[in-house]
Amino acid sequence: MVYIALLRGINVGGNNKINMKELKATFERAGLSNVVTYINTGNIIFTDDSRTAPELSSLLEEAIASDFGLSIRVMVRTIEQIEAIMAALPEHWANDGEMKSDVLYLWEEIDNESVLEGLKLAPEIDRVIYVPGAVLWSYDRQHAGRSGMNKIIGTKFYSSVTVRNVNTARKIYDLMKTAAGL
Repeated sequence: MVYIALLRGINVGGNNKINMKELKATFERAGLSNVVTYINTGNIIFTDDSRTAPELSSLLEEAIASDFGLSIRVMVRTIEQIEAIMAALPEHWANDGEMKSDVLYLWEEIDNESVLEGLKLAPEIDRVIYVPGAVLWSYDRQHAGRSGMNKIIGTKFYSSVTVRNVNTARKIYDLMKTAAGL
């Protein structure tokens, strides 16, 4: 089975620094196969045929704590889960000079469409879609200062997500498909 591990809060603002080569070695020592890292924000594609995603999350959190002395949350998703998220992501959404678009991957404790009710959205600016496992969020950069995205930092919601821009999300999915031979 092909999985992605999404680490929350590493190599951001000089905090929780983890070298990707060392992280890859940690995953391999944990018994995972075909380990590939993508950029420094903690995106690790791997295969494992004997454990569930929750078991893998616990295993990897313990391995990272042991090897790096850091308490880092690790979200593990299957290729099928990521495929469903990507299918809901509008093709025209971009992360470029004109548009800012992100995938906010949700931890299980808040993974429900009702999570949208607690967000302070600017309806004329924010485009937000819930799909099981994620909230997809986009706005035009010219309205960045008025987007509700600015109001989530420091909230309970924000502490229960890990965010990747759509370019990264699409690349992760491509790497997972390659790992699966698709």
